[in-house]
Amino acid sequence: MELSASPSLAEQKARVEVKHPWMAMAGIMIGAFVGMLSETSLNIALPQLMKIFGLEAGTVQWLITGYMLVIGIILPFSSLITKWFTTRQIILFALGDFIVGAAISALAPNFAILLVGRLIQGIATGLILPLMFTVAMTVFPPYKLGTAMGMCSLVIMFAPAVGPTITGLVLGKLSWNWIFWIFIPFLAIALLFGIFGLKNVGHITKPHVDFLSLVESIAGFSCLVMGASFASTLGWLSPAVLGLLIVGLMILALYVHRQLTLEQPILNLRVFAKPAFVKGTLCVMIDFAIILSAMYLLPQYIQRGMLVAVALTGIIMLPGGAMNALVSALAGRLYDSVGAKVPAVLGFVIAAIGTLLLLFADKGSSIAYVITAHVILMIGCPLAMSPSQTHALNSLAGIESADGSTILNTLQQVVGAIATALATSFLAMGEHAYQGANQAAAFTNGVHYGLYFTLALTVVGMLIALTFKKTPNK
Repeated sequence: MELSASPSLAEQKARVEVKHPWMAMAGIMIGAFVGMLSETSLNIALPQLMKIFGLEAGTVQWLITGYMLVIGIILPFSSLITKWFTTRQIILFALGDFIVGAAISALAPNFAILLVGRLIQGIATGLILPLMFTVAMTVFPPYKLGTAMGMCSLVIMFAPAVGPTITGLVLGKLSWNWIFWIFIPFLAIALLFGIFGLKNVGHITKPHVDFLSLVESIAGFSCLVMGASFASTLGWLSPAVLGLLIVGLMILALYVHRQLTLEQPILNLRVFAKPAFVKGTLCVMIDFAIILSAMYLLPQYIQRGMLVAVALTGIIMLPGGAMNALVSALAGRLYDSVGAKVPAVLGFVIAAIGTLLLLFADKGSSIAYVITAHVILMIGCPLAMSPSQTHALNSLAGIESADGSTILNTLQQVVGAIATALATSFLAMGEHAYQGANQAAAFTNGVHYGLYFTLALTVVGMLIALTFKKTPNK
């Protein structure tokens, strides 16, 4: 295996020279971590919130769906926003917005106010996520990009993995309000880093804003995310779900055509002409779908299949989350030395092994067995994520990287909503297929159906990763 040579003079220079690049990134990364943590932290709390507010599951689910919907609406505009406002202005506004949204949710006297707080938080996450990757691509020299992107992927991967753990521990001792209160100290620290460590790294050009594109983007992504989310309760063949999905796809087709014909598109979709970007993006989407589907199914299996208390469920999820953090940090360094293909392929293979082990679990499996399977899964997913993401973005040049980052993060939210909806549908299908009166066994059978979907994703991801070339721009 050949290690990379010493970086050339060109590789030693960042696009924008920053004295302390990690200081510049700290506030953004903390904000992105809290944003991703917020995306999964309520999964365990939903049953409790249903009882407290006296609502149906489909209504309470909007705390997740609405959050992802707002992120999906905001993300496509992030590239345009960076051309109208400075990096500092965007990040400081987003962090302040997140603090306000978290406080509103924590103080909410009813479900409607709680949902408003969640939607406000979604605005912040939609602004911060793409900027994290864009700033990293700008302030770090090429020979350090793998390490930098590895840390960014650590944020994306680690937060959803530890979300159930943190929520389980909070609900074991405190009320649901504290799920939001714990966000605020971290966001305040991020705000301080942003104020004192972040400078503007973008270029304000104030291009023409095509309002038809804005409308098409909002309508298209909204229909797609809502259709996928409603499918888990109404069914994929429901007229409402099919209508939303078809209308969403038609509007997005018009949006894509318009972006390809405009001189100044809101989102530069021409980056899809580069095969390396397409392949890397597909692997990132698949890897994210594996994470979200598994993280949706596993906590429920532990609680309803193994009949474990919510607080202990969080502790069971902790070793996998810790392993996720460790591997995410190391995966970026692997890209710097051996490229993307080897770690990405190996990551999907290991993720497949972890999924297979979970498929053999039943209602009588030991806690140690489930922890082992989860840890193996959490080795594979981050091992594939960071190299795939760097492979995709490193194939782009200059301002294209901002569009690439926006596309990656937008698609992650859409794919996340669809993957969770599919996992939910397979879960229900497996429960109904079980012949017997044991509810725990029936639920476990449903989880297995959902994990078949997860296993299929690992195989598809591995096949795509096998086509990676050593040089990303080829």
